[in-house]
Amino acid sequence: MIKIQPQPSDFAQLDEAAPGPCAGCRPGDRLDFRFDFAYQPIVDLASRRVFAHEALVRGPEGESAMSVLSQVTEHNRYRFDQACRVKAIKTAAQLGMQERISINFLPNAVYKPEVCIRTTLEAARTHDFPTERIIFEVTEGERVEDGPWLATILREYTRCGFLTAIDDFGAGYAGLTLLADFTPDIIKLDMALVRGVDGSKTRQAIARGMVRICQELGIQVIAEGIETAGERDFFLSEGVTLMQGYLFARPTFRALSSAASAAGLDALPAG
Repeated sequence: MIKIQPQPSDFAQLDEAAPGPCAGCRPGDRLDFRFDFAYQPIVDLASRRVFAHEALVRGPEGESAMSVLSQVTEHNRYRFDQACRVKAIKTAAQLGMQERISINFLPNAVYKPEVCIRTTLEAARTHDFPTERIIFEVTEGERVEDGPWLATILREYTRCGFLTAIDDFGAGYAGLTLLADFTPDIIKLDMALVRGVDGSKTRQAIARGMVRICQELGIQVIAEGIETAGERDFFLSEGVTLMQGYLFARPTFRALSSAASAAGLDALPAG
């Protein structure tokens, strides 16, 4: 396991961590709270390697994500979103991450995507982290009223060389209608659909349909929330090899799980 210790500057407010707010964006208030990240691997069972690490926000001492997100308001949402991007990329570089990093973003904090993304590009250059190894996914629980606007944001990320992902696919707001406007690189199936799928014919039928659509569109599928061998084996039988969940590894605070422990080689079927 690779681990780093926080430095005082890691908890700096955005004013110290990145360029100021972009022109045309509402800067909101300065952040007056601290946060850090835990990392959970997304594994590729076909290669038995880590495909990516998802950066999950935590409190400065590893407190829950809600302890941080409860402090995000309409006035500081933009600053928080930008600070998360910068810190996630900086920490990935410090950890020596060679795999992709998946960063949740707040689409409701983006006003001009072509301008707001400049801070992210600058952070990638500053910390020498290739943009093609950065995945931006619509964060879990973020409700987006304007689907075409979200598609516009995602298209701009693609144009800049980032990978894009839709989290909680099948949960409603990030459902099939969004695919009519934008085809992401990755779709993460909703955890509620994954849970107990091996024992539910209804869930199996829905999951198969979603997987087939993604296969036709050339979209990679990640089954997240995998906790049992039965759930894993169902998706393997459907051709899904990218998975994330406690069966493989729990999130590790300020650290990366090694490929061997994260891939759970001893838990995989032979062959």
